Amino acid sequence: MAKKKILVIDDDADFRASVRPLLEKEGFVVVEASSGKDGLDKLVEHEPDLIILDVMMETMEEGYGVNQAVKYQDRYEVYRQVPIIMVSSIMETPLERYPYAEEVDMIRPNVYLTKPLDIGRFLDVVRRLAHVPSAT
Repeated sequence: MAKKKILVIDDDADFRASVRPLLEKEGFVVVEASSGKDGLDKLVEHEPDLIILDVMMETMEEGYGVNQAVKYQDRYEVYRQVPIIMVSSIMETPLERYPYAEEVDMIRPNVYLTKPLDIGRFLDVVRRLAHVPSAT
C-alpha cells in the first residue's frame, strides 16, 4: 500500500522542520512549500492526500486564498476533496474572524488548529483526515 502524502504549506521553515519528522514517524511522505503559490504548484505536481496550511505567509490572509483556490477554483477542481488542516497563530477560526462575511464558507478549512500545536490532537486530526488508523 502506498504511503499517504501530506503537503505542508507554511513560510516558517522552523515549523516545517518540526512537523516533518512527526509526520514521517507516522509513515507519511511529506512535501513542503514555503508560499501559497509554491503550495498550489506542488499540489498539482505531487497530488497529496492532505494539506496542512498556514494562514499568514506573504500576506496576512494568504492561506485563506489557497483554501479558496483548492475548494472553489475550476483549475483545482480535481483536488476539491483533499482535506485541509489550517494551522495558524491566529486564535479565531475563519467564522469567528469574519462572522458577517457571506463568503466565509469559501475560506473555511476542514479543521482549524492553532499554534503552538497540541501534538497529540494534531496527529489525531491528521490520521482521521488522511484515513489512517491510529497508532495507539
